[in-house]
Amino acid sequence: MPDELVIDVRGMTKRFGRRTVVNDIALQVRKGEIYGFLGPNGSGKTTFIRMLCGLLKADAGSGTCLGSDVITGSETIKRQVGYMTQRFSFYEDLSIAENLDFVARMYGLKDRRNAVERSIEGLGLKDRRDQLAGELSGGWKQRMALAACLIHEPRLLLLDEPTAGVDPKARRDFWDQIHDLAARGLTFLITTHYMDEAERCHRLAYISNGNLLVHGTVAEVIDRARLTTWSVTGRDLNDLSRRLRETPGVEQAVAFGTMLHVSGADERALEQAIAPFRMDDYEWKQVRSSLEDVFIHLMQTSKASSAE
Repeated sequence: MPDELVIDVRGMTKRFGRRTVVNDIALQVRKGEIYGFLGPNGSGKTTFIRMLCGLLKADAGSGTCLGSDVITGSETIKRQVGYMTQRFSFYEDLSIAENLDFVARMYGLKDRRNAVERSIEGLGLKDRRDQLAGELSGGWKQRMALAACLIHEPRLLLLDEPTAGVDPKARRDFWDQIHDLAARGLTFLITTHYMDEAERCHRLAYISNGNLLVHGTVAEVIDRARLTTWSVTGRDLNDLSRRLRETPGVEQAVAFGTMLHVSGADERALEQAIAPFRMDDYEWKQVRSSLEDVFIHLMQTSKASSAE
């Protein structure tokens, strides 16, 4: 069924001492969906993922992951999930094939040899199967890690910043593979800091200080932020940016190549703020806010709320 829910949880909460790291989060992810999970470092993304796959027990919450109870069914969930961590966590003095064979042993796969060969073939690793993992570039290490995640044929992949430190070509190739796998029915929950990657997700959620602030498609997330943005070109934009940031009503004044994006949550206040700078030296144009504009706005709003 196209609307089958692979993740359906609510009230998910995790505390470490007096600090609440994940606070009352509800999330639904459908089969075959690529769901982006975004937020600044320390926002609770990794903790939430670890609760989903049974590596951490939630202090509160309920729901299901892959049809099993997210609190009591962690052992069943683990066997159907592939988890790719931020750091490369394989043996660098073993070859690709040896690392994959080790992972297959850990999962207790009966037809281990064929499982390894399928993973090697499926991720285009055949020509490098005997190369030591420590000799691989970042992109090939990432591909090997994905092969290891897939070796036991999971139904859900939880990928925690999988492309950190990888060059743009390798990142694009990786996301092409993700979309191919999703088209076959595999489901993804992916954390990332890259806005171009976020835009390749079917839906997004943004978390800050353990709280889920917004979720939906890229268009829905941008619309719900109600952020007004102007672009401006002209001379000495660095000085203009500094002056604008000191003006009430302006939340952001950020360089994008040869222009600035100037944004604010209050449309009228922003127009009043930029009015003194709308002179012949500059060309102003109202534009649609980008996803990056929106996420910086959400981050600043969340910081301000925490400070209060």
